[in-house]
Amino acid sequence: MLSIFLLIPLSLMLFVVAIWAVRYAVKSNQFEDLDNASQRIILDDRQERRQTMQAHESSAPTQQKDKTAATDGNNEHSEIDKNSEI
Repeated sequence: MLSIFLLIPLSLMLFVVAIWAVRYAVKSNQFEDLDNASQRIILDDRQERRQTMQAHESSAPTQQKDKTAATDGNNEHSEIDKNSEI
C-alpha cells in the first residue's frame, strides 16, 4: 500500500513532464516538414559538394593560364637563345 502512495504521484509527475516535452517540441517547430527532413541532409551535402567543385573549376583555368604564361616565357627565352647563336 505504501508503494501506491509513492507510485501515483511519481507517475503523475512523469505524465506532466511528458506533456510539457511534447508541447515544447510542437512550439519549437520540431514536427514541421517531416517528409523532407531526412532528405535535407543529403541535399545539403550535394549542394556543398557542387559549390566546392565549382570553386575548383573556377580556380583551375587561372592555374592553367599561369602555367601557360610560364611555358610561353620559357619558349621566348629559348627563341632568344636560338637567335643569339645565329
